[in-house]
Amino acid sequence: MNEPTTDHSPLQAHVHQHEQGLARRLSLWRDAQLARLALRDAGDPGLVLDLPSGAGRFWPVLAEHANRVILAADPSWDMLDIAQAQSSTDVRQRIRTFQSSALCIDLSANAVDCIFCMRLFHHIADSDKRRAILDEFYRVTRDTAIVALWVDGNLKAWRRKRLERLSVREGEKSMPRNRFVVGRSQIESEFRDAGFRIVGHHDFLPGYAMWRVYVLRKVGS
Repeated sequence: MNEPTTDHSPLQAHVHQHEQGLARRLSLWRDAQLARLALRDAGDPGLVLDLPSGAGRFWPVLAEHANRVILAADPSWDMLDIAQAQSSTDVRQRIRTFQSSALCIDLSANAVDCIFCMRLFHHIADSDKRRAILDEFYRVTRDTAIVALWVDGNLKAWRRKRLERLSVREGEKSMPRNRFVVGRSQIESEFRDAGFRIVGHHDFLPGYAMWRVYVLRKVGS
């Protein structure tokens, strides 16, 4: 397990900046609420892998279940250091951290009850890469996976697509993107192709926001 650090790096300052302001606090509250609903739908799993855990935003929610064993992995040791540094002692003692990528998880097959993945898929535009990650999730979880991402079929996705069309029409140079909207029918097909069935989903703001959390279960589990 990695030891916490108290150094205030630029990365840590970036994390703190994003957690300021009323709108941000409301967003964090809703994120936590969606996580609780998803964990409930997944049967309140006892052994959970948070991947990528980032700054540990969801650790307090995961730790609300007194008997839950929590593994947390991230490709960056620096992010894991920050997560531990800003977590309470009680929460930190519940978490076992390790460095790992979602494409190659350093765990054996059927190692956990649930993979909790809240901050990854909206950064992935390529369907083949999403499928590779889902295949790895299928290998490592013995029951469920919780996956969040941006989907279409809502006002914000429509506005985003409209602005992109206008930019192209006006000849503006497109800026590099690191967040992507995926069609609901497309991602749900990818879930099924990877061997998962959809238990349910929860939207951040139904009909308005792009953020959706899916609860998946391995077929036959």
